[in-house]
Amino acid sequence: MSEKAGPRHGVVVGCLVRNAKEEVLLIRHHKRGWEIPQGRVEEGENLVDALHREVAEEAGVRIEIGPLAAVWSMVSPPAAVIFAFLGRYRSGALLASDDSDEAGWFSEAEAAEKVTSSVMRERLAALLQFDGTVSYRCYSVRPYRLHLERGLAAWSEGAREIP
Repeated sequence: MSEKAGPRHGVVVGCLVRNAKEEVLLIRHHKRGWEIPQGRVEEGENLVDALHREVAEEAGVRIEIGPLAAVWSMVSPPAAVIFAFLGRYRSGALLASDDSDEAGWFSEAEAAEKVTSSVMRERLAALLQFDGTVSYRCYSVRPYRLHLERGLAAWSEGAREIP
């Protein structure tokens, strides 16, 4: 095993936020386009605090965090583990920021149309289809390829390895 300096995986949090009308919050990143609010966990920060900070920084709103819905492992550089939660809008006005060019509320159908990145489309679809079982997916990018998909509640059953 080789010794490397620094972390081998970054940690990222994201959230599918809904408002009282059941609309989905998306932000428009200047490079990746429309996506759910998400970002890296800073050193010494826990997942919950990081999620609150990222949503506030990217969209200008406060949320109530709900269940963990999905975990992804991105195994291509820069490797990352992504924890995605469901959440509810609590307060604040949508604001663009240094982290996002725009933020908006959209129906599920509108959100699915706006998100164009393969990775983000798959992430949005998985979160919209959350059925109470946390899902796990392993993928690489350039090009996007899903390697493994399974529910974490039944780890020994239901695994679907993608050839």
